[in-house]
Amino acid sequence: MNALELIKQQHEEVSKLFKKYEKLADHADDQRQELFEQIADRLGAHAKIEELYLYPAIKKDDTEDELREAVEEHLAVKRLIADLLDMEPSDEEFDAKMKVLQEQVEHHVEEEEKDLFKAARKILSKDQLEDLGIQLEEEYDSLMEGEPRNDVPEETERAAPI
Repeated sequence: MNALELIKQQHEEVSKLFKKYEKLADHADDQRQELFEQIADRLGAHAKIEELYLYPAIKKDDTEDELREAVEEHLAVKRLIADLLDMEPSDEEFDAKMKVLQEQVEHHVEEEEKDLFKAARKILSKDQLEDLGIQLEEEYDSLMEGEPRNDVPEETERAAPI
């Protein structure tokens, strides 16, 4: 699968999980915790593969500022996940933090799909995007065998280098 198609598919999967979360009743703490963990795992693994493979592959003088912003957005998302990992769904701030997480992810996705995808299509050939897609998918699947959300707090201590 093409790298950009894979990234878009992952974006859509997380969006659907956020929509499920929004529909849960306040007293459904177990379900809210489970959905948060699914979202956090997917975001943790997703950010890692982008930072390790996609962003370096499209780093050029004219993309560097956009990539720095993308990494900072990842860092903000990771900080929210780290906060949520230390909370219970019954905590008063849990839903508010989940809403902010959703908004930040939606903002990041919008910019990434509009700007960085366009840059990636200019920089990488179709074959390179296919090869990168294979690499991203393999790494993502490998990360998802564990609980990537648990790596997030340590990752918030430093932004990924670009």
